Amino acid sequence: MEYLKAFVIGGLICVVGQILIDKTKLTPARILVSFVTLGVILTAIGLYEPLVDFAGAGATVPLTGFGYTMATGTFEYVKQKGLMGALTGGISAGAAGISAAVFFGYIAALISKPGDKS
Repeated sequence: MEYLKAFVIGGLICVVGQILIDKTKLTPARILVSFVTLGVILTAIGLYEPLVDFAGAGATVPLTGFGYTMATGTFEYVKQKGLMGALTGGISAGAAGISAAVFFGYIAALISKPGDKS
């Protein structure tokens, strides 16, 4: 049942993104940034945590989950280190995901033949 919840919630988040791409003039980059920002805002007002508890990876893997990770890391580091935690907490909490994205992006570039589409 846990996998079904994750699939449905993650799928719904992706459906919202696809609808925004198809029905608005927003660029994909703006939509992605909006998703991260929405994750931070929903975490700050206490609405994203129950979704994470319910859906697990279905709520933490999409970009809204990255915003959630950065916000929770910032809250935690502010409690520990004060104002300096506000500056470093989000990046510290998201460091593993950022590192993995850079590493696997590099591996994909080595395997494929990147270049202009023209």
